[in-house]
Amino acid sequence: MEVHRPPTEFERKVFDALHLIPRGKVTTYGLLGQYIGCRSPRAIGQALRRNPFAPDTPCHRVVSSDLAIGGFAGTKAGEPIERKRRLLEAEGVTFSPEGKIPTECCYRFDE
Repeated sequence: MEVHRPPTEFERKVFDALHLIPRGKVTTYGLLGQYIGCRSPRAIGQALRRNPFAPDTPCHRVVSSDLAIGGFAGTKAGEPIERKRRLLEAEGVTFSPEGKIPTECCYRFDE
């Protein structure tokens, strides 16, 4: 059973940064980490997994460094990933036949 708790200060920094990513764009775990001063993409992923404000706080806009879809809702396959893809497509993000997101869709926080 998961215990519900308020977000930590670190999680709040992650969630606040998500609001900077425009619709139709994605960023990577690493770029998000750089922006908030965290060197651990894994820690970013754990914070995103605990996002209680989704989809208003758009954790679905964070993808792997190779611009593949990455994980979602604590998993890397199945319905959660299909849901993440649908959310991104509804916002205008496109995918190559190999499942990669074009580099022009990547938001880098310095734009």
